[in-house]
Amino acid sequence: MQFTEPLKQNHIFRRLYAKGESAVGRFVVVYARRNGSGSNRLGITTGLKLGRAVDRNRARRRIRECYRLQEPELKPGWDIVVVARSAAIDGDFAEMRRSFLRQCKKLGLLREERT
Repeated sequence: MQFTEPLKQNHIFRRLYAKGESAVGRFVVVYARRNGSGSNRLGITTGLKLGRAVDRNRARRRIRECYRLQEPELKPGWDIVVVARSAAIDGDFAEMRRSFLRQCKKLGLLREERT
């Protein structure tokens, strides 16, 4: 991911959950909050309820790919945490990508369309 740094510090995750905005979809829940820098930071969470490590890693890879494909359309300067839901493991990838895009649109993370 070209313009994105990883988000790994637990206190930033907790701050996003407490003070950030969220959008819920069938595949993922997206939390977002401005970070005051020129780049985005992405964190991905997959809980133990999703299943074995193989399933959780598959969900992470699919979420990371959804984000990578949308990255050029996202505004810079946001902390974003994506929480996987059970449909993220085996659901249709195209539908998952559309759902992720809808969640980003709800949170105002997309750049303005230029006409």
